[in-house]
Amino acid sequence: MNYADVFTKAIDRLHAEGRYRVFIDILRNKGAYPNARCFGGHNGPKPITVWCSNDYLSMGQHPKVTAAMEEALHDVGAGSGGTRNIGGNTHYHVDLEAELADLHGKQGALLFTSGYVSNDATLSTLAKILPGCIVYSDELNHASMIAGIRNAGCEKRVYRHNDMAHLEELLAADDPEAPKLVAFESVYSMDGDIAPIADICDLADKYNALTYCDEVHAVGMYGPRGGGITERDGLAERVTIIEGTLGKAFGVMGGYITTDKMIIDVIRSYAPGFIFTTSLSPVLVAGVLASVRHLKASSAERDAQQANAAMLKALFAEAGLPVMPSTTHIVPLMVGDPVKTKKISDILLAEYGMYVQPINFPTVPRGTERLRFTPGPTHDEAMIRALVGALVEIWTREELRLAA
Repeated sequence: MNYADVFTKAIDRLHAEGRYRVFIDILRNKGAYPNARCFGGHNGPKPITVWCSNDYLSMGQHPKVTAAMEEALHDVGAGSGGTRNIGGNTHYHVDLEAELADLHGKQGALLFTSGYVSNDATLSTLAKILPGCIVYSDELNHASMIAGIRNAGCEKRVYRHNDMAHLEELLAADDPEAPKLVAFESVYSMDGDIAPIADICDLADKYNALTYCDEVHAVGMYGPRGGGITERDGLAERVTIIEGTLGKAFGVMGGYITTDKMIIDVIRSYAPGFIFTTSLSPVLVAGVLASVRHLKASSAERDAQQANAAMLKALFAEAGLPVMPSTTHIVPLMVGDPVKTKKISDILLAEYGMYVQPINFPTVPRGTERLRFTPGPTHDEAMIRALVGALVEIWTREELRLAA
């Protein structure tokens, strides 16, 4: 076996398909975000504007967050000291779990090192604990949810995206006595659409199923206190488990679940992804704690972000750019070709100092490659108009189609 040849061919395939991923080398400018410095491909740092961050509300730059992290660093030091069971459980962790449980109106919460780990660990453990469990998964669920269901080794059914008739057809066809779990997201991050959560809960009630809602792209963003779509729509109490992230709208790092105390205890006691992982640094937890508390009380960041997203969508449509319909803060621009998507991204960065990553397969299906913009509360109108102008110029130069 020529190992090097196999690895080389694997990478060559990605290059040939136009979907080889390149990581940008940047530093964000504290206090001036979305302005940043790019270090790749030129002499010294070049000023750029970031358009694709998942730090949706710029909370990673918020003075309350950075001050809380500095205070924690000087109070307790850098690391957590181990797993939650062995030295890694701090008062910061306990306080944050209480805040998150309160945010979603649940009895308890459990912290993980990332949203990916929280999905993988919880779904795999829950389905293993329930004998003969069948999981019903939306076809556009995140890779971490798919991994968790796969790792459970249980029966699974994949229903068409947001198709309630198909979900009911699958539920009705299975043994009424079998344990069932419906797993879905609230906001789907690549299209920016929203699940029919009330209808899913109605079907779960009818067929005696548990529900698992991934709110990672919605927590902090929706609801009067940032509890997500389930809070906005008054549905949190109907969902069995609400999962979220601390690395997007809350601006730091980590993941979590909220649910009743018994399920929390089961996951805490049985999930290897929780038991054997060093806990989040208390410095990070302190920053998240400040962020969650702030966004529970303040809607200013959410309101400004929504206004900027609406402006960008309107200006894209007015300019004839192929903006995809979206009712959320995510603004996808369809290209439909991996090579062209990458080229547009490269030109934006090199010539205009505007950074947006191309979104290619397997993140989205082949033929639906796109640019995904996430304007935040600190993008101003001049930045937005400059972006639209740059894209129109590139679209014309590359002989891509603009709507009349």
